[in-house]
Amino acid sequence: MSFIDEIDPINALIVGASQGIGLGFVKKLLHDRRITKIYATYRQPDSALELINLANEHPERLTCLKLDITDESQIAEAIQQISTQVNKVHLVVNCVGILHEGTLQPEKSLRQINPENLLRYFQINSIGAVLLAKHLLPLFKHGERSVFANISAKIGSIGDNQLGGWYGYRASKAALNMLIRTAAIEYSRSSPKTLVVTLHPGTTDTRLSRPFQKNVAAEKLFSVERTVTQLLNVIEQLQEGDSGQFFSWDGSRLPW
Repeated sequence: MSFIDEIDPINALIVGASQGIGLGFVKKLLHDRRITKIYATYRQPDSALELINLANEHPERLTCLKLDITDESQIAEAIQQISTQVNKVHLVVNCVGILHEGTLQPEKSLRQINPENLLRYFQINSIGAVLLAKHLLPLFKHGERSVFANISAKIGSIGDNQLGGWYGYRASKAALNMLIRTAAIEYSRSSPKTLVVTLHPGTTDTRLSRPFQKNVAAEKLFSVERTVTQLLNVIEQLQEGDSGQFFSWDGSRLPW
């Protein structure tokens, strides 16, 4: 039985919910009557109109919070806002990630490495997640089963790297995996009912992957709805010994 079936009420938080997989999670959870309260974060209101409209349609269940994951004070403030309404969370999915943005593009060779871009990758893809782990801990310290899942990428697997390239994205996702694995060990002592994992969603038809889809076979390019359904299945099937692990969308474990 899924931990979601065991607990009532269930409080969820989706970080990075303005578009793509994050917005897909919000839509899926709104249709799931087992979920009582959903908190969802966005960085810029102008790119989060669909999310904000959903909150206006579901004011009792969905609350939007402005949050830039590169600013720790905003993380602390958003979680503080949540804790004025509820004293525990059961499902947190961190969907924030960056692959390309303006002049920030995946590097094809060492010639293209630049330290500002590397720092940006790490700030968004790695450091934000461990700051979430730091500030969420009080809301996870309860006696009910819970899950803190972070969207990673198979490309962050060191053991699986056969092609090279994409230095900043690969390294920042590998760092995310290590930070979350380390946080999982601490959570096992301080919040033993919380399973902390990283998840590979597969190639999903979002703005993040759009410039790189031409070499992806049609059956390997997932819709957002399919990706969210698959990831929720993985989350719901997690067992006690799974904390600190790196899972693919089909539930298989990925190499570090």
